[in-house]
Amino acid sequence: MMSQHFGYAIDKRYLPVLLPFGLRRTKDGVTLTDDDSFVATFGFFKLATPLANITGAHITRHYRWWTAFGARSSFADDGLSFGTNHDGGVCIHFAEKVPSPLRRSGHSALTVTVADLEGLTTALGGDQSEPPATSSE
Repeated sequence: MMSQHFGYAIDKRYLPVLLPFGLRRTKDGVTLTDDDSFVATFGFFKLATPLANITGAHITRHYRWWTAFGARSSFADDGLSFGTNHDGGVCIHFAEKVPSPLRRSGHSALTVTVADLEGLTTALGGDQSEPPATSSE
């Protein structure tokens, strides 16, 4: 596989909220490397795992705007979000939890708000159809 990069879909109205995270508009996002690794960066934050650790991916939409931005852990489970808009993202599930600076014990899922939701979901072998219930990330 050739490396693929999926940049974030950034809602410019929220740049003041995103800049303290060190977000780099042209560099941050999700990269699927040619050595079969998954790497997601969000400014000062990075999460990396082998592609073989990914068990699924699906599109989620319609987040609450006040919880959709930045790098944050979920209050409901051990998931992590790298959010740049409240419109939609890809929720990626891991077989083995992946550690991050926010949770050393690891995350079982990561939601990323990339510009090409369908492209990333397809590249990860995920389901293009969206779940019936909307997410409240």
